[in-house]
Amino acid sequence: MDSEQTSLGLEQIFNIARRRAPWIISCFVLVTLAAFAFSKAQTKRYTATAALVFSNDQLGQQVAGLPTAGSESQQAQQQTNLKLVQLGDMAVTTARVLGHGLTKQSVSAALSVSAQGESNIVDVSVTATSPKLAADIANTYTSQFVAEQQNSNHQYYASALALVNKQLAALSRRQRLSATGVALENRAQSLGVLAELHSGNVQLAQAAVTPTAPSSPKTGRNTILGAGLGLLLGFGLAFLIERFDRRIREPKDLAEIYDLPLLGVVPESSALAGPSRSNGYAFDALPGGDAEAFQLLRAHLTYFNVDRRLRTLLIASAAPGDGKTTVARHLAAAAARMGSRVLLMEVDLRRPTVARQLAIRSRPGLADVLIDVVEMRAAIQSIQLDRVFAEGSEGRTLDVLVAGAVMPPNPAAMIESAAMASVLEQAKSEYDLVVIDTPPLTAVSDAFPLLGKVDGVVIVGWVGRNRRDVAQRLHQTLQGAGAPLLGVVANGFSARGLGAYGYDYGYTEKRPSPRPVPTEGFRWPKGIGWPTDEPSENGNASEGEVDYENGAKPPREPAPMGKR
Repeated sequence: MDSEQTSLGLEQIFNIARRRAPWIISCFVLVTLAAFAFSKAQTKRYTATAALVFSNDQLGQQVAGLPTAGSESQQAQQQTNLKLVQLGDMAVTTARVLGHGLTKQSVSAALSVSAQGESNIVDVSVTATSPKLAADIANTYTSQFVAEQQNSNHQYYASALALVNKQLAALSRRQRLSATGVALENRAQSLGVLAELHSGNVQLAQAAVTPTAPSSPKTGRNTILGAGLGLLLGFGLAFLIERFDRRIREPKDLAEIYDLPLLGVVPESSALAGPSRSNGYAFDALPGGDAEAFQLLRAHLTYFNVDRRLRTLLIASAAPGDGKTTVARHLAAAAARMGSRVLLMEVDLRRPTVARQLAIRSRPGLADVLIDVVEMRAAIQSIQLDRVFAEGSEGRTLDVLVAGAVMPPNPAAMIESAAMASVLEQAKSEYDLVVIDTPPLTAVSDAFPLLGKVDGVVIVGWVGRNRRDVAQRLHQTLQGAGAPLLGVVANGFSARGLGAYGYDYGYTEKRPSPRPVPTEGFRWPKGIGWPTDEPSENGNASEGEVDYENGAKPPREPAPMGKR
C-alpha cells in the first residue's frame, strides 16, 4: 500500500512538472542567469590569512611570582587571545605603516579574527580588492601585534626585576645569605634574562601569502546555487499554480469527480475537430489512433454492460466546447461499422451543429417531427460510411436525425413533450442503438427530461478545460436526478499521455491504411476487418481477414451494441 501511494505521488509530481514545465524552466533559467550576472558584476575581493600561535608562559609567571593557569581555563584563554588580537591600536599602526590611504576604520572592516578549533592558533584574515594589499595588511597587523606583545612582556619583566632589586636592597647582608635572600637573588637573575630576551606568549606561526584567486565572488558556486534556487522556485510556483488551478488535468481526475468509470480517452486531434464528410457521401477515415479511441469506447460500453440492454445512449457534457457532438457522431459511426442499426439524434435545438459537420441537409429535423410537420422516417438522412466502388454493392450506413434549421421558441418544452417520448419509442423499436447528442447540461436545462427516458448517460469532459467546481455541481445534479450514468469520456487529452491509460496506438498504425484500388466489378466483402492483398479462390479478397504480422485471423465480430 505504501509503495502504491508513493508511486502515485511520484506520478502526480511528474504530471505537474510536465504540465508546468514552461514555468519551471523559466524560473530555472532566469535565476541561474541572474546569479551568474550578479556574480560577474561584483568587484573581485581577495583574502590573505596569517596565523598566530599563543603559548602559556608558565615559566615567566612562576618567575614573576604569579599563579599559573590551569587546564580547565583553556577555552577562556582562547577567547582572551581573540580579544587581545582585536583590541589595541594595531589598526591605527597598520594604516600608518602601510599608507595607501588606509584608515583605522578601513583596516578594522577588512580584518577578521578566528580560532582554529580548540587550539592556541588564531587566524588573522584580511579581505581587500588587491591581493597584495590584503597580504600586506595581514602581515603588518600580525607583526605589529607580536612586537607589541613582546614589548609589553619586556616592560612587565623589567618592572618585576626592578621590584625584586628594590626588595634585595632593603635586606641586610646577613638577610641576603638567608634562604629568602637567596630566592630573591635567583628570581632577579631569571627576570633579568627574561627582560633581555624580549620574548612573549605569542609568535607568528605563518605569514600571509599573496592570494592568486579571488575569495569572492565565487561565480561557479553562486551559479550552481542560483540554479538550485531557480529549480526550487520553479517547482514551488508550479505547485502553487496547480493548487489554485481549478481545471481538470487528468482523465482519472474526471472519473473521480463524477465517481464513474473511465470509458475512454479521446486524443486531441485535428482530424476529429474537422468535418466528418468532406467528400459528400462518406465519412473520411480517421487516423488509426483516433479511430481506435472510439472502437475502444464502443467496446467498453458493450462489455462493461453485458447485463444491461443499451438501446438509447445520451451523450452529455457540463459545458459547451467539451466535444460531446464529436464523441456522439464518431461513437455512432463506430457502432454502425460493426453492423448495428444506429441512429444519431441531435437534440440540441438551440445550437445545432451536426448538419454542418456531416455536410447534410439542416432540415427537416427533430423540431419538424415534434410539431408534426413531417414524419420521423422522412426526416432521417442516411450517410454511407464506406466507399462503394461498384453499382449494387452494399456498405455500412449511419442514420442521422438533425435538430432542424430554425430554433423553436420553446425548445425545453418540446423536448419534455409527449411527442419527444413517442419519437424515442419509435427510434428504440427500429434501431439497435440510438445515440443522442444533447445541449450542455450546465448551460440549459433542455436535456434533463431525457435523463430518465434513456438507458444510459455518458458524460464527456475536456481535460485541461473543464473546471472542477462545475463538474462537481453537475455530478450532484445528476445524482439527484437519478440518471442512469454509465461512465465518463475524457476528451482533448494530450497524445503523449495516452500510454498511461493503456492506449498503444503504435500497434494500431501497423495495419495498412490505404485500401487497394478495386478493379471493375469488384465488391467489398461483408464482415469486419480490412481485406488482405491476397484474393481468395473466387477472385475476391478473403472475407474478414486482417493483415496481422503472424497471419492469424481476428476473432469473430462481437454482437452489436443493443443486441446482447
